[in-house]
Amino acid sequence: MPYYLRVLRVVGAIEFKAKYAGAALGYVWSVAKPLAYFGVLWLVFAHLLRTANQTHDFTIFLLVGILLYTFFVDTVGAMLPSIVTGGSILRRLAFPPILIPLSASVGIAITFCANMTALAVFIAIQKVTPRLEWVFVPALLAELCIFCVGIGLLVAALYVRFRDVVQIWELTAQLLFFASAIFYPIGILPAWAQKVAFLNPFVQVMQDVRHAVLGGPSGPNDVTAATVYGGAAGRLIPILIAGLVFLGALAFFRREGRYFAERV
Repeated sequence: MPYYLRVLRVVGAIEFKAKYAGAALGYVWSVAKPLAYFGVLWLVFAHLLRTANQTHDFTIFLLVGILLYTFFVDTVGAMLPSIVTGGSILRRLAFPPILIPLSASVGIAITFCANMTALAVFIAIQKVTPRLEWVFVPALLAELCIFCVGIGLLVAALYVRFRDVVQIWELTAQLLFFASAIFYPIGILPAWAQKVAFLNPFVQVMQDVRHAVLGGPSGPNDVTAATVYGGAAGRLIPILIAGLVFLGALAFFRREGRYFAERV
């Protein structure tokens, strides 16, 4: 196990560096993408449509959503083709196939850590008061990582059999961007839609991180899973879904992994 962890760390760092090799701005591109999303949405909703008055600290509210969404989508997107693109390695070397998609996710995690510096800067500019709730943020991010890896392992294994998975995921990612309350308070949705939305662990993590960073709801329509499902125990529903997705995807990946070298 320690050996495999070292392999993941080294390969992930190599992939992160290779991604920006030869680029004039280098690692700046890792921050440019989420900030570009943020800039356009902030301009449209905070100034042109003036819907940001429904939330306090709209800047932090929006940036948290953009950063977490980018991490979620990029992690799954990087893991999805990893087995197929790494097929030659599987045929030549004997090692657990799971290391290939996991190494792809490590590179995205490094990018996410770099992006978090942008959030820290905006928190300082907005003079957000440090709170005890901030200690829960790492646990929430760990939950999101488990969910991302679960989805990533599932689509990576499916892609070996069905190449349409790429198009399906791209469409799903676009729909999630508009359905996950990234740039609007989720409480404006009908009650039934809120309950459906919080079945997605990403939405639960995003809302809980927002509340932890800002010290509570940013407006009357800013709700969490506990609010929607009628109690603190309601937060366990998306957490259990994240765990079940990860375990199910892991079992499916291991079953399919026996045939990867033959199919890629």
